[in-house]
Amino acid sequence: MKQVTYKGLTFVPYLENEKIQQRIKELAAQITSDCKGKRPLFLCVLNGAFPFAADLFRAVQLPDAEISFIRLKSYEGTGSTGVVKEVLGMSDDIEGRTVIVIEDIVDTGNTIANLVERLKSKNPADVKIATLLFKPESLQTDVKPDYVGFDIPSDFIIGFGLDLDGLARNLPDIWVLSEEHDN
Repeated sequence: MKQVTYKGLTFVPYLENEKIQQRIKELAAQITSDCKGKRPLFLCVLNGAFPFAADLFRAVQLPDAEISFIRLKSYEGTGSTGVVKEVLGMSDDIEGRTVIVIEDIVDTGNTIANLVERLKSKNPADVKIATLLFKPESLQTDVKPDYVGFDIPSDFIIGFGLDLDGLARNLPDIWVLSEEHDN
């Protein structure tokens, strides 16, 4: 069986890049349709959402779309700390604009709920959430992503931007911790 090991933990394949890319194209088409005639600002949450944001932004067919970046941190090792730290802030004026927050994963929902609350205080026309992965079973807030790549169980995953203490972000596929996977 195919597997990778990081920090003594073994991971097995979960989502192949081909399937991820197909879903990104579908999400981009939906966003293009929903935002026709608007000048949306895509706000990529670094570091994990970078690969998803790059592929999604290129696939969206909106000539006036822009992208910016913010860095938040709430994970250490394989778990959420429950505390959201802003490491790199946003300086864009979003008043009256549609903002599409791009996340790699919505897990507990604490990070994205915190960010959406901050963004709404800047008077945008709308704030939408696009996430590659969503763990509905882990959700602890009333956040509902507008664009979801894949609903997944509460397993720990790496690859395609998701990491284990900074490692494995560059894997083109998504891998799941083998002890948590029910194959």
